[in-house]
Formats: sequence, structure tokens, C-alpha cells
Amino acid sequence: MKRDKPVIALTSGEPAGIGPELCARLAREPLGAKLVVIGERGMLDGCLHIEHVPLRRPAVPGRLDAANGPYVLALLDRAVRGCLDGEFDAMVTAPVQKSVINDAGIAFTGHTEYLAERAKAAHVVMMLVGGGLRVALATTHLPLSEVSKNITRESLGRTLRVLDRDLRQRFRIARPRILVAGLNPHSGESGHLGREDIEVIAPAVAVAAAEGIAARGPLPADTLFVPERLKDSDAVLAMYHDQGLPVLKFASFGRGVNVTLGLPFVRTSVDHGTALDIAGTGKADPGSLIEAVKLAIELAPSA
Repeated sequence: MKRDKPVIALTSGEPAGIGPELCARLAREPLGAKLVVIGERGMLDGCLHIEHVPLRRPAVPGRLDAANGPYVLALLDRAVRGCLDGEFDAMVTAPVQKSVINDAGIAFTGHTEYLAERAKAAHVVMMLVGGGLRVALATTHLPLSEVSKNITRESLGRTLRVLDRDLRQRFRIARPRILVAGLNPHSGESGHLGREDIEVIAPAVAVAAAEGIAARGPLPADTLFVPERLKDSDAVLAMYHDQGLPVLKFASFGRGVNVTLGLPFVRTSVDHGTALDIAGTGKADPGSLIEAVKLAIELAPSA
């Protein structure tokens, strides 16, 4: 449906964290979209459009309560339904606290995985945007000891296809140029520091290139983010969470945006957590949430 301006769903996140107050701060921003904030009305003073979802138990800033774990997921479920039904053009998520959702007896590893399941998406990719960089991840929230066995030719192929497709369709880049990081130091040093780069990553990149995807790699991660290399690329595919994201967050902390690729709708989020230690103090910086909303508007189909 074509609208005069996009309609964006904003989930207010963990009620004991900084999410609700950041959502309320957005009411002062001229964003050029209708922002529907989903959450407990009593915590969202100033928001123009509120979809009320009641808390299970009154929230205290900085004090987690597992009773509100289901409430947090109810916000996400409402936004997903609205996006799938065409009611919303995109969704933006304030931060959640994974531990308290798990404490409520609900298995939860993160927004990315949860939204993929709810939207029945075959394969999703986590990508951070900021500081002039786009960094996607081959694996997301895994212990380092499990990364290698979760990287296969098939999974990398799916990730590269999703990354290429969404950079074309969502970001409107005609022929995305993707740099693929190696897994091991020096991309395995010709096999002396591990064979994954030779036996898994290189063949996957070759197959993607044969399919018309402009991917290069594996490239040593310690020199991948130098300006000379980045100037000829549109995105980097890192093999694991802490390989690529420290660089991006150094370049853009407080203004970075998390984007979930591969969903049937646009989803963006902040690049930070719930900041329980400053919740309710008014010290939280809304910069990342503002950027997340702006990017969602830019990527929304009706934009």
C-alpha cells in the first residue's frame, strides 16, 4: 500500500531498561513518518501514537522482573503481525534483556533469531550499519568455540545470497561489492593456521561469484578494514560477532544501527543494550534509536 508517509512500528523493549524513555524522546524528532510506539501507555509520555500493551507487573527502572518477559515478546509479536499484514511499513526495536526472558522460562537467543522464527524466514542475516560501514555476520550469538563448526559452504552461500539480494532491493545498490573475511589469522596462512578458509570459505565465495555475486575473499580480517580496501566495497561479511562489530562500533558507537536482512519486512534496531545502570536517569542517548528509525524510513517500501 502506497502512503503519504511510512508507518513505522517501534517496540519499546525491556521495561526496566532505557527503551521506553528513548521512545518517548523520539516524539521531539521531525522524522517524516508516523511512528506507532508499542508498549505500556504509562511509560510512553509524549508519544503521539501508542499501541497499548499492558505490563504483566509494574516496572521499576534498572530492576529486572521475569514476570514481564512475556510482555516483551508480545510487543515483538504485535509488530511482526502488523508488518506481515501491511499495517506497518517497517519495524524498529528498542533493546531487550535476553537473560530475563530466559529467566521467565522462554528460550530466547535474540531479536534476530526470534523474528526469523515468527516471520518464517528461511535464512536471516544480522548486519550493522554505521560510520560509513556495513558489516554483516556469518554467525551471530554463539560461543567462540562453536563458530567454526557453524560455518559451512552451504550456510555461507545462503548468507551471501541474502546479503546481495537485500543490498540490491532494500539499499538500492545496483551491484553490491562484498568483502568476505577469513576465519583464521592471515586467512589460515595457507592452511598452517587452520583449513576452514581454504576448504569452506573460499569455495563458498567462488560459488557465489559464479552466481553473479560480487564477493571477494577470504581476506585477512586484520587488514580488511583499512580504507584502501573499504573504498571499493559496499559491505563486509565477518565470520563471527566479535570479528566485525568492534570495528563498526568504534567507528559509530551511539549512532550504529542493526538491520535484519532476509525478513519479509524491514527491521532495524539500536546497536546497544538496555543500559539498566542509567535507566530512569534521563542520561540515555537516543542517537542510535533515531538513526534506526531514519534508516527504517529510508528502507521502507513506501519511502
